[in-house]
Amino acid sequence: MKEHELGKARRIAELAAMHRRGQDIIGRLPVEDIRIQYHEDLSPLGWHLGHCAFIETYWLREIVLGDNATTATLHGVYFPDLCEKAARPEFVLGRDQLLEWTGAVHSENLALLADPPAHMRQHRLMRADYLLDFLVQHYAQHLEIMHYVLAQRELRISGPWTPGRTLTPANPLGEALRLPRQPVMIGCDAPCAYDNEQPRHAFRRRGKYIAQYPVTNAEYLAFMENDGYRHRELWSRVGWAWLDNTRVDCPALWRRAEHSWYELSAAGPRDLKPDAAVRGVCFYEAEAFSRWAGARLPHEFEWEAAARAGLLQGLGQVWEWCANRFHPYPGFRPFPYEGYSTPWFDDRHGVLRGGSEHTLPPVRRTSFRNFYTLDKRHICAGLRLAWD
Repeated sequence: MKEHELGKARRIAELAAMHRRGQDIIGRLPVEDIRIQYHEDLSPLGWHLGHCAFIETYWLREIVLGDNATTATLHGVYFPDLCEKAARPEFVLGRDQLLEWTGAVHSENLALLADPPAHMRQHRLMRADYLLDFLVQHYAQHLEIMHYVLAQRELRISGPWTPGRTLTPANPLGEALRLPRQPVMIGCDAPCAYDNEQPRHAFRRRGKYIAQYPVTNAEYLAFMENDGYRHRELWSRVGWAWLDNTRVDCPALWRRAEHSWYELSAAGPRDLKPDAAVRGVCFYEAEAFSRWAGARLPHEFEWEAAARAGLLQGLGQVWEWCANRFHPYPGFRPFPYEGYSTPWFDDRHGVLRGGSEHTLPPVRRTSFRNFYTLDKRHICAGLRLAWD
C-alpha cells in the first residue's frame, strides 16, 4: 500500500475511533442527561453527537455529491447559526434512537470515505484528503467540548467532597526563557490546516522572555490569597466591570472544602495538584494574574515562536490565553466557505494556544488557533507569563 493510502487509512481509523468515543459517552449516561443543557454556552451532549453525524453527511453527500435527501430537513436543528443553544434540548433524539441513527450514519460515511466513487474523488474538497482531515478535526473538537459539558454536569450532581491533600500557595518563580532572536515562520500551509492558520508568514520577536511552564494551581492560589480579585488596579476597565457583574473569586471548577480547595472534572472531583496548570479562568482573570505577577500575557506569535524553538514545557494541560485578539493573517483567504473563520475576526474573540488534557492529536499542533470571547471560563483554559 502506498504511503498516501496508508495515511488515509490511518485517518479513517482515527475518525472511526472518535465515532466510538462519542457514542460511548452518550451510551453510559442516564437517558435524560443527554438532553440537559448544563451551561448556557454549551449544547446538550446528545446534540453534539447528532451534530457531528449531520456535519459529516452534509459535507460528504450534500456538498460533494449534491444529494441533500438526508440532510435538508436537519439544517434547522444542527447548523449552530440556525438553532440557538437554548432551543437545542427539545431536538435531541432519545438515547437509543440517537445511537442507532448516528451509528448507521457513521458506518455509511466511513465506507464512502474509504472508497469514494470516481466523480466524488475529483471534487476540490477531496484533494489531498482535505475533507477527511476537516471532519476528523471537527469531531475531535466536539469530543473535547463534550468533556466540558461533563464537567458542568458534575457541578450539578457532585456532593461534598474532602480533598486528600491541602493546596498551599506558591509565588510564581518559574524560569523565564529568552525568545528566539531570528525571524520565525508563523502558521501552517499543510492541507490539514484551517484557513485562519494560513498563510505562513515571518515574525520577529516583540518581547524578550516567556515562562517555561504555564501558571500552576499553587501560584494561582497565591494570587487569590493576596486579594487579587479585589485589587482594582490589576484589572482592565472591562475586566473589572466583568468581575463586578459576576462576583467570582476562584477558577470556574474550583470548590472550597473545609480547609482547602479541590476541583471538579469530567470524571468527578479531584485534588488540585500544586504543580499542575490552573484551568477554568477567563482572559480577564489571566490578564489580572499576569499584572499581579509583574508580567503580561504573550502575543500568540511569541507563544508559537517559543513552541517551535522547543522552549515551552507543560504543554497539553490547558489552552493558554494570549494577549491579542483573533485576527486574519496577511493574505488570508477564507476556506472551505466564507463564514468559517471570518465572523470571529470581530475584536471580541481572544486567541488560545496549546491544547488541554481533552485535546486530541489532530488539533494538537503548534499553529492551531483556538478562540473564545474574553469572558469564557467553562473551557479548559489557563495562562503562561511573558516579559519585555
